[in-house]
Amino acid sequence: MRTNPSQTRLLDFAWDHFVATHPRGHLLQTSGWARLKAAFGWRAARATLWDDRRAGHARPADAALLAGASLLFRRLPWGQTFAYAPKGPLVNWEDAGQVRGLLAEATAVCRRHWAAVLVIEPELLAADEQQARLASYGLRPSPRRIQPLSTIHVDLTADEATLLARMKQKWRYNIRLAERKGVTVREGTPADLPAIQQLMEVTGRRDQFGVHNLAYHTEATAIFQPAGLMTWLIAEHAETMLAAIAVFALGPTAWYMWGASSDDGRHLMPNHALQWAAMRWARLRGCTTYDLWGIPDEAATDAAAESDGLDHADRTAGLWGVYRFKQGFGGRATRYTGAWELLISRPGYWLYRLGLRVRQGGGQSASEDARLAV
Repeated sequence: MRTNPSQTRLLDFAWDHFVATHPRGHLLQTSGWARLKAAFGWRAARATLWDDRRAGHARPADAALLAGASLLFRRLPWGQTFAYAPKGPLVNWEDAGQVRGLLAEATAVCRRHWAAVLVIEPELLAADEQQARLASYGLRPSPRRIQPLSTIHVDLTADEATLLARMKQKWRYNIRLAERKGVTVREGTPADLPAIQQLMEVTGRRDQFGVHNLAYHTEATAIFQPAGLMTWLIAEHAETMLAAIAVFALGPTAWYMWGASSDDGRHLMPNHALQWAAMRWARLRGCTTYDLWGIPDEAATDAAAESDGLDHADRTAGLWGVYRFKQGFGGRATRYTGAWELLISRPGYWLYRLGLRVRQGGGQSASEDARLAV
């Protein structure tokens, strides 16, 4: 059954309210994120579970949305699709009936889209009991991880003086140094995107990671900035752009998603100034957590990384340099339970896993998707 544009907007509004108020709600589960990915090769659908017990098979107008998942679909080489729930589904994992009901709905949606497998990456902290619970629902650990497994969360509930005091001394110094040296931070507009994109390309070449193109950043800005759910923060010195970051917010959480910096002016510490500005922006929106998005997996499980007072200078490859930077802002390393699979089509799943083995055998990491996950 097709819905007209006004019905679609109403459904999206109700869904986004559910996501924003859910205990594990995440930006990647919003209708806006689905629209963004749909503009770049994915198809989007939703699986929902409603409290409609009072009306038998008919849903009353005031039925409550209990659980749901925003699902993305991408075509596989043999014609089936890969189904993906980024940072979802949103469900009470301790309520077996609710989980099984939602997984049944998700399976039905996936079959309508001819999916071979559904991969989920819920916002669940890594713990043995969580692993056992997910397995009890027929899910299995996936070798294909798309979002970062580990991150750093900064608690924003304290006042600014306390937030600064929690940072490493050098980080506080660098924030103040940037200000003394005349670095200013402002919010960007769509007109700034070409210049930001140039910095993105410079950063990608320098640090050897993939970046989205200008069209992607433009679409994301058009979707989220007018709604007040994102901002570009730009650090400048003498009217020259030194660095820029994109920060998103939904409900109690803000996320640092993308960042870029020039090869010049790094001694002016623009990146420290930007992160501090992002935390202040998030606090003004009422956010209580700032997610720095992505550190090496080992960092969140290595107790020494949290307690020995060292910066792990001997670990510089990959994300370790990023970790050392993010670690200085006084946050807490957090590790999630990772990606899990639900088999939808047995023959399709066999082909999917075969494709992953071929891909890995060719030297491509199982977590290669993480580079352009957001």
